[in-house]
Amino acid sequence: MPTDEELITSVVRDYYEGWYDADIHRMERALHTDLVKRSSARDQGATLSFITKQQMVEYTGKGEGKADGADRALEIEIQDLSDSIASVTVRTPVYYEYLHLVRTPDGWKIANALFRPLRTG
Repeated sequence: MPTDEELITSVVRDYYEGWYDADIHRMERALHTDLVKRSSARDQGATLSFITKQQMVEYTGKGEGKADGADRALEIEIQDLSDSIASVTVRTPVYYEYLHLVRTPDGWKIANALFRPLRTG
């Protein structure tokens, strides 16, 4: 039986690889229904963007992440894991992201994400 660490890593891979491959099934599987994804990229953090699960799945289906997948290196670091919650940092060539996951009856899901793009423009 897989460990929680292995299951969490698998969810994070579904999230990123689903984004890169325009695979809505992997993205849907990774995200909690009540996902809140934010970015501080605008206005030097004065305004935070807000993205829902539905929007992430739509953007994924449109292939908006395909260009980000040229280099698929993922550095996944589980910072903390306590029973039904986990905190994960992910570094890629394109993004730096903090993820909060929650264990649900359907498995681990990403509930919160805060990211910044590493490139501008």
